[in-house]
Amino acid sequence: MRRIRFISLAALLICLNAGAAGAQSVGSSYTSTAPKDCRRIGKPSELDGSTTRACPGKDGLIVLIAEDDLREVVSVGRNRKAAAEEPAALWFAPFNSSENTVEWRSASAKPFAMIQRWHIADSTDPDKQGRPNTKAMLVVTRLPPGPVCHVAYVDAIANTNANELARKAADDFARGFTCGKDEVKIIGARGRAVELATMR
Repeated sequence: MRRIRFISLAALLICLNAGAAGAQSVGSSYTSTAPKDCRRIGKPSELDGSTTRACPGKDGLIVLIAEDDLREVVSVGRNRKAAAEEPAALWFAPFNSSENTVEWRSASAKPFAMIQRWHIADSTDPDKQGRPNTKAMLVVTRLPPGPVCHVAYVDAIANTNANELARKAADDFARGFTCGKDEVKIIGARGRAVELATMR
């Protein structure tokens, strides 16, 4: 009887340790989308100055940044063509830009989501020169296998712990998110940046 109990206890400890190891294997790493770290695709348009660049990501993924009319599109794929055709390749209606740091959430070194900070222009809040001030927001994006799309938005001004909320959203929702079916989740307090980003 004691032997059976010992074996059961040992098996339970192994399961608990395996679970803990699995939980600890999720973490963050970072890459840059700054122009100096990327490859420009073609020449800037003489008409509107639009540009496209491809930036190295994690695990062979390419981050595609397209800028046109003071708006950016950020998408991910195994190559430039695949990234351009993903659901993530969408515009926010207001003028916007993304920061140059990409945070990759990975499990056992395999990325499943990325987090990037965006700045959304607020035309109702001009600065002293009459230009719109921007509002910051974190975007959580689902990665392959499967489609690449936005999973969650976290308002960076309305939430003092925005980074932690974005990481938790990535860990909790990205892998099970169905692009085209599931709605993008608003995490934490809903602020002006999220309001602007979801305008249609």
